[in-house]
Amino acid sequence: MDFNTDVENSLSVLQAGGLILYPTDTIWGIGCDATNPEAVRKIYELKKRPETKSMIVLLADERDLLQYVANPDLAVFDYLDSVTRPTTVIYEHALGLADNLVNEDGSIAIRIVQETYCKHLIKRFRKPIVSTSANISGEPSPRTYGEVPAVIKDQVDYIVHYRRDDTTIAAPSSIVRWERGQVSVIRP
Repeated sequence: MDFNTDVENSLSVLQAGGLILYPTDTIWGIGCDATNPEAVRKIYELKKRPETKSMIVLLADERDLLQYVANPDLAVFDYLDSVTRPTTVIYEHALGLADNLVNEDGSIAIRIVQETYCKHLIKRFRKPIVSTSANISGEPSPRTYGEVPAVIKDQVDYIVHYRRDDTTIAAPSSIVRWERGQVSVIRP
């Protein structure tokens, strides 16, 4: 299957409120439309994850952040340019995302992706996509497609073919909180 067919199939599922299993710039993830609360609920149920444990949102470009975070400190982009691995940032004052995706304090974890497939898919979808590790909550995160549990594969609506054969061991992103121009490392 070619790259564009994978994108088209993923778009159809996302637009219908379904779940995809896809490669990110870190590990294999379960994704959905980050603006659709019903789709977000499906991920929580599939992962057996409490809704109080938030998930990450992926964006394709820095400018997209302005649509989903109120008054972001643009100095965060200088910080992101200085890091060498994928970094998820927790921002204050989320906007326009599914309520069950936003933390009780109004914050949201967002990563601007570099991975080709993710970037292309998000640009075509024109909305952010949820990204959470493709595992049952509390179990190890899959570092390759081969490590994704069958229970996850069986319950998503579409599995991307792109990079299934990639056996490069991946790691989750680092996570930082950005508040008033200061960085606090949550997960190195």
